[in-house]
Amino acid sequence: MKNLQGLLAFVEAASAGSLSAAAQRLDVTPAAVSKNLARLEQQLGVRLLHRSTRRLAPTAEGALFLDKARAALRGLDEAVAEVSMAASAPAGRVRISVGVAFGRRWVLPALPALAARHPALTVEVDLDNRPVDLVAGGFDIGIRGGFIEDSSLVARRVCALPVVLLASPGYLRRAGVPATVAQLDGHRCVATRFANGTMSTWRFGSGKRAVEITPAATLLTSDPEALLDLALADAGIAQVGLHHALPYLRSGRLKLLLQGLHDPGPREVVLHYPHRLYLAPRVRVVVDGLLAHFAASADLHLDVPGLVQALPQCLATPPASPPGAGTPAAKPKTPRGPARSPRR
Repeated sequence: MKNLQGLLAFVEAASAGSLSAAAQRLDVTPAAVSKNLARLEQQLGVRLLHRSTRRLAPTAEGALFLDKARAALRGLDEAVAEVSMAASAPAGRVRISVGVAFGRRWVLPALPALAARHPALTVEVDLDNRPVDLVAGGFDIGIRGGFIEDSSLVARRVCALPVVLLASPGYLRRAGVPATVAQLDGHRCVATRFANGTMSTWRFGSGKRAVEITPAATLLTSDPEALLDLALADAGIAQVGLHHALPYLRSGRLKLLLQGLHDPGPREVVLHYPHRLYLAPRVRVVVDGLLAHFAASADLHLDVPGLVQALPQCLATPPASPPGAGTPAAKPKTPRGPARSPRR
């Protein structure tokens, strides 16, 4: 299309219903609009608009052409906007909503390098475990973990979210190591209660054979780090994200339980941002920077089988029964010394 001015004149005149209104929108004279429109009609060989003293109206051919002309101009505007945004330096404030534990361990460490690369940026991190409405709350980015449902937001996967059952060696020495799901009934449990009042469930098995239980917890909290603190204090068995528990599993301060039976399902961590036609450069660089940081963090991509293979001692195992347990031990024979002659 060589006659861009004619295309603009046609779309604006058809939308406004008059040459004068189109001229005002294009900041040209009505005569210029009329001239460009006539040139376009001559080029196409059809009349696009019915002209009257009161109003312009598209012809049948003009109505068909109008939709395609608008789409073409919209595509051109998008291309120009993308190039303009790429050329501009990211600046301004970016607000991030993220859970407390994940934010402290994985998001905050990524920010100093991001701030050094983009000194005109201001990044504000809101650490909160409650779900938020990104748009209503004025957030640019949200990071959450769990069972992620479809939404109108753009979702970028960060990693899988393996969840494990664990307890401290001190608690297990006192209460024993459960070998079956049924044996959990005799144990103290600590659990998560969400903002909506529901408790986290523990799932065992998979598919149609999956069984979910709600632990009879004596201690409840809303924060994964608090669950870890309770488990470390010998308070009982807890279900925690593997990423949060890794340092304590590696150090031996916590042990994995019921590995192979416990199956929490396909949870994941995702980065959300509102669906927009144009993602502002200030938001784009933060999204890209965080995703690159997460991709380079090997611990975020470690799964339970990989951990057990690399660190088999992280598993809690029931103590082995001593040889002959359950049968009376034989009395040791008193050793006899050399025979002595009777005294005379």
